[in-house]
Amino acid sequence: MPANALLSTLSTTPLFAVGLTLAAFLLGNLIFKRLKKPTWLPAILIAALLLAATLAAIGLPYDTYRQDAAWLTFLLGPATVALGMPLYQQLPHIRALWRPLTICLPIAATLAACYALLIAWMLGSSPLILASIAAKSVTAPIAIGITEQIGGSVALLLGALLITGVATAAFVSLAARFLNIEDERIIGFALGLNGHAIGTVRAFEISPAAGAFASLGMSLTGIFTALMLPFAWHLIGAGG
Repeated sequence: MPANALLSTLSTTPLFAVGLTLAAFLLGNLIFKRLKKPTWLPAILIAALLLAATLAAIGLPYDTYRQDAAWLTFLLGPATVALGMPLYQQLPHIRALWRPLTICLPIAATLAACYALLIAWMLGSSPLILASIAAKSVTAPIAIGITEQIGGSVALLLGALLITGVATAAFVSLAARFLNIEDERIIGFALGLNGHAIGTVRAFEISPAAGAFASLGMSLTGIFTALMLPFAWHLIGAGG
């Protein structure tokens, strides 16, 4: 059977795209462990690079892959909700810090969106690119909805999410050492607020408390951004 015909046959079922994704994830984890878990090269980045290289090598269009693997994206929602368990376990500590968290969150979440938009705008980026990176610090299920609402590209968004999460996981730890911050709750909150799911995974590697506060930061940032970003976007006419 010719290669093109074989690829067409395999891509008629979502199982092929799902299998490629799982294989890339497992191989990425294996490579990550063999490299002794470097902070700057998380398993998800390795898996994404492997998957991109495989799609390019076999000639499978990204739109076809994304459509076939759509139910994996759907599972991001339940996975995000499941992070409520560590939040519940750390509820007494969260209650004790509700005032500083309430003050910090709107400022930090706004800055997380604005600094990227400002840099991109100064570099002459088009409205499409601006709309695609605006929600780059929000967890994927929420970020996809926001991006579609303000007229951005989901494909560009997913790339921005990956870069943001990887950079956050690396630089928050470095910044904490430089600023002599040892409180795992602060480090975890910063990881979740800026680095969404990838930052939250990194926080759980530090401690359960850091992971819980990362889950809190990721969740609250998603809610705040979903409420405010589309409104602000259309108010200032950024889409035009």
